[in-house]
Amino acid sequence: MLLNQFFKRKKSEHPTKLGKKGKLGFALYAALAAAVCFPLAVFAASDPLGAISNLSDFIFALIRAIGLILLGWGVVQVGLSFQSHDPSQRSQGFLTLAGGLVVTFAKEILDLITGGGTP
Repeated sequence: MLLNQFFKRKKSEHPTKLGKKGKLGFALYAALAAAVCFPLAVFAASDPLGAISNLSDFIFALIRAIGLILLGWGVVQVGLSFQSHDPSQRSQGFLTLAGGLVVTFAKEILDLITGGGTP
C-alpha cells in the first residue's frame, strides 16, 4: 500500500527534487567524500627502467595466461576429436595446441632470438 502511494505521487510532490544549487552542493560533497575515503599514495620511481621492466613482466604474464588457456583448449579439442573420430577437428586441435605452446613460451622464445636472456 505504501509503495503504491509513493509511485502515484505527482512530479511536484517528490521530496528529492534538487535545484541547481542543490545539485552543485551534492556534487561537491560527493567529490570531497571520495577524496577523503579513497586516498591514493603516489610514489615516484627511483629507477624508471625498473618500472618499464615491471610493466614488461606484467604484460608477459598476461600473455602467458592467454597461452595456457589456448593450450588447455587445444588439449580439449584433441581429446574430443579422438572421441568423435573427426580428422579435421584433430588437426584444428593440434594447431591450437601448437599455438598455445608458442604463446605460452613467447618470452623465452624472444629471449633466445634476441639473446637478451643472459645478463
